[in-house]
Amino acid sequence: MHSDDQDGSFQFMSDWRTFAPIAFTNLLLCIVTLGIYGFWARTRERRFLWANTRFIDEPLDWTGTGLELLIGWLLAVGLFGLPLAALQFGIQALLLRGYTGMGGALATLLYFGALYVTGIAIFRALRYRLSRTFWRGIRGGSDAQGFRFGLSYVWRTLLGSLLLGLLIPWSMVSLWNQRWNAMSFGPMAFRADARPGPLMGRFLLFYLLPFLIVVASIVAAVLGVAAGVTVPRGAEPGTLPAPLIVVIAVFYLIFFVLLGLISLIYYAAYFREVVGTLTLGELEFEFTARTRDWLMLAIGNFALVVVTLGIGYIFVGYRNWTFFVRHMRAYGEIDAGALTQSTTREPGQGEGLLDAFDVGAI
Repeated sequence: MHSDDQDGSFQFMSDWRTFAPIAFTNLLLCIVTLGIYGFWARTRERRFLWANTRFIDEPLDWTGTGLELLIGWLLAVGLFGLPLAALQFGIQALLLRGYTGMGGALATLLYFGALYVTGIAIFRALRYRLSRTFWRGIRGGSDAQGFRFGLSYVWRTLLGSLLLGLLIPWSMVSLWNQRWNAMSFGPMAFRADARPGPLMGRFLLFYLLPFLIVVASIVAAVLGVAAGVTVPRGAEPGTLPAPLIVVIAVFYLIFFVLLGLISLIYYAAYFREVVGTLTLGELEFEFTARTRDWLMLAIGNFALVVVTLGIGYIFVGYRNWTFFVRHMRAYGEIDAGALTQSTTREPGQGEGLLDAFDVGAI
């Protein structure tokens, strides 16, 4: 079975009008149930999106349930959320009593623990989604529990922050590789071999922009003072000159707009690199979205939410999924006769944070 046809590898077969009744019904039921229905709403949405997504003319199938997601969330709250809140109160109590050393030690332990659990949760969320995604009756998954990935997430994240953050691309890419190299689909293993080198140019642009904007603002302020910009007579103490206020406003506007734009430039390159080096058996993948495509997606989502006073948020997941499908490509060959069911263990709960600790298995 070949997947060399770019237009035929991934296709989305529906539209927003068909999705709208599901989205609005989910919204209404979430309001009536005070948000409890959200777990089942997410499941209904995924079943629709998966069922209308075709890979080589065969639809995907989502088999996860709302109950699994609810159980995962309850485990996260009970086994992590509540102890975390108690520990935070304990740290505050120690600091108020003057035990700054012990409070600082607990705060450090809390930070490392949060990083560790976050890493495991990221790994287990991907594992869960692959285990509930079926194609031609075959599912994905992983036999790894995610504990080693949690440790890697801690030290790679910290190491990525060294040298003033210049190792962040390496940290992001290496964690992507480790996570996907532990996954499989049916009898075939994923292989990820992304490199941080192609990303460094755009990352440096993102990295240096804040410094350049700050320097430019300082220069503008100094020039304003040198030009004799003063506060009007009779103004209250602390009042800034009008030109300086304009400079500050322009600084904030440029800072956040340009920083957001350049972050999209970096992320577009990052996603093309990591997906473009991902393989599954004989299949090779490609993600074709450029910076302009990501920008249009972000602007469209923002405008949709603002114009509809927040109601349009129910379509953001739909837009993100269809964006992914439209730009995803696969090349190579699949031997349908050699496909066998995955033997990896199926996690029992959903994407709750402490499902990371494999409580179902215990």
